[in-house]
Amino acid sequence: MPYASGKNAWGISDRSGRRYRLREMQVEWTGAKVGPDEFDPKHPQLFPPKASPDPQALRNPRPDQAEALQVYVDTPTVESPTLERIRAIGKVGIVTVTT
Repeated sequence: MPYASGKNAWGISDRSGRRYRLREMQVEWTGAKVGPDEFDPKHPQLFPPKASPDPQALRNPRPDQAEALQVYVDTPTVESPTLERIRAIGKVGIVTVTT
């Protein structure tokens, strides 16, 4: 069955019943064919959130090492404006400073 050409074709809006040129009508996300002044795009909140995979456990986990934490701190002194290096070695709750 042949269809009418776009130049002479008219369509009826599913929302208001008004007559529009068929080439100007738009299809909404609900499937309704409406005129250009009645077109209502889909609201962004209606799009489902993207699902991401759940976090997985480590394959071969290793326990924490019992080594002491070493922290290097640079502090200026009154005698020399340059920075001297201080080394601090310790564990949780205990800090030993050696110069």
